[in-house]
Amino acid sequence: MSTPEASESAGLPYEPQSLLTPQDQRLWATLIHLGGIFFGFIPALVGFLVLKDRGAFIRQHTTTALNFQISLVIYLLGTTILIFVTFGIAYILFFGIYIAALVFMIIAAVKANNGENYYYPLTIKFIK
Repeated sequence: MSTPEASESAGLPYEPQSLLTPQDQRLWATLIHLGGIFFGFIPALVGFLVLKDRGAFIRQHTTTALNFQISLVIYLLGTTILIFVTFGIAYILFFGIYIAALVFMIIAAVKANNGENYYYPLTIKFIK
C-alpha cells in the first residue's frame, strides 16, 4: 500500500499549471497566428488545447485563431464546390479568400506581439 507521502512525491495529485508571463503569452499567441499560415488549423488547435488555461490573453488569442481557422476551412471548402459548379470561375474568389486570410493572420500576429487583442473579421464563433 502506498502512503499519502509516497503518492505526493510521485506527482500523482494533479497540480494546476502556472500562468505564463505576459511576454510568454504574447510570444505563443504570435506563433500560433503565424503557424496558421504554414500549418492551417493545427497550431491553433494545439495551442488551444495546451495553453488555454495558462492566461486570459493566450486563451483569447487561441480561441480567436481556432475559430478563424475553422471558418476558413469552411469558406475554402464552399469555394472549392463553387469552382466545380461554375467551371472554374470561382478561382478568383478562392484566391481572394486565401490572400485575405494571410493578411488577417499577419495582422493578428502583429497585434498579439504588441499585447493587443484581435478578432478576425467574418469569423464564425464555434468556441467561446
